Amino acid sequence: MRAVLQIVLNAVALWLASHLIPGISYRGGFLQLLFAGLILGLVNLIVRPIVTFLSLPLILFTLGLFYIVINGFLLWLAAHFMPGLHIAGCLPAILGGLLIALFNWAIRAFAEAD
Repeated sequence: MRAVLQIVLNAVALWLASHLIPGISYRGGFLQLLFAGLILGLVNLIVRPIVTFLSLPLILFTLGLFYIVINGFLLWLAAHFMPGLHIAGCLPAILGGLLIALFNWAIRAFAEAD
């Protein structure tokens, strides 16, 4: 059940990013958005630990700020597998990754408060 909820939250966050950040556009229906949320979740599950480990010196050197770049890179990477999602450059990818991370963090914070 938690995995399904995470897919839905990723889909909502992607929809929100496509409406708030210029340079990120999404065309498709609700099922495609859920599929995009699934792909984003899989990329975060499989690729994020590898990228985080390989960039550990940069993460330590920037006191954790490099995580923002990693989030953008993972969103950009996931967009290559998502039908209908287009990211127009590095800055929109980083801003979109930051927005999605903040959205997921806020939802988890409110869920744990209950």
